Amino acid sequence: MRPLVRTAALNGYVELSRSLDVDPRTLMKRVGLDTADLAVQDRWISGPAAVRLLELSAATSHHDDFGLRMAELRRFSNLGPISLVVREEPDVRSALSLLLRHEHMYNELLHARLSEGNGLATIKVDLRLAESGPARQATELIVGAFTRILRGFLDARWQPLSVWFAHGAPADSARHRRMFGTGLEFDREFNGIVFYADDLDAPNAMADPQLRSYARQYFDAIAATPRDTSVADRVRELIEALLPTGRCSIEQVARSLGVDRRTVHRHLTHSGETFSSLLNATRARLAEQFVASPRRSLTEISDLLGFSSLSAFSRWFHQQFGCSPREWRKEKGQEQHPGLG
Repeated sequence: MRPLVRTAALNGYVELSRSLDVDPRTLMKRVGLDTADLAVQDRWISGPAAVRLLELSAATSHHDDFGLRMAELRRFSNLGPISLVVREEPDVRSALSLLLRHEHMYNELLHARLSEGNGLATIKVDLRLAESGPARQATELIVGAFTRILRGFLDARWQPLSVWFAHGAPADSARHRRMFGTGLEFDREFNGIVFYADDLDAPNAMADPQLRSYARQYFDAIAATPRDTSVADRVRELIEALLPTGRCSIEQVARSLGVDRRTVHRHLTHSGETFSSLLNATRARLAEQFVASPRRSLTEISDLLGFSSLSAFSRWFHQQFGCSPREWRKEKGQEQHPGLG
């Protein structure tokens, strides 16, 4: 399966696109994504599609610093659950080591490594793309994000000694120089950041020593099992995200994963599942939660579960639970308030 990235990697994309007079919905559709995908940070989408989206957005907006503009919108929390642990590490070295060692928890495309020598430290960045194609914007977004992370660890005024990019210089590098300082170079041997190795031993400015043990306990719990244990888990996540859009199909799921439907079918078969079985199970789980709560109308629930009409939802519900949604809601209400029955 092609690598995935968390939707948080596109944090601020909609707002930035609109500010540059670009329609984000149209561009996302062209690469097989949907703006609804961005509603929840912990969803996962196709990494190659996200890379293509950034390139397309730069070309359409006529701003070849689009990736850097995205980096300026990044927050530390965009890294996901691991951010809670990394920010409590005592020094920059341990924080960076943890972040790089567990990069699969927030971006499966990314391959970053830290090296030291002659008093210098270097973070080199690569993207694991199975297909050839430009990745300038994604690369600059990632290098910019790492620069902002280091400033969070050290000081908001911190500057790297140099920042290298393997691609050529843009027509206007003003934004790049504001972000990275005077040591900016293009057409170099790698993409990355060079700084004094002494900075690695500096205390982490974000850390609270009292919270570190709690953060470590939390991290040990979420890192004990790899996030990506099966394709079925990925498909379940996508089904739940796509249901409210009314476009939850195996074709759309396959596009989000960056493969064709036959590949999805083959992987699900190996795990003893089918797309229909996962769709039905996800709907059933959500229906139990939604119908039991009186805060949502049955029509709203029907829409959230991707049914074309309330009658279609009611027929499906009766087949699953042996009663109508109204009867289920009434029964659950009596269980919660037996004195009112």
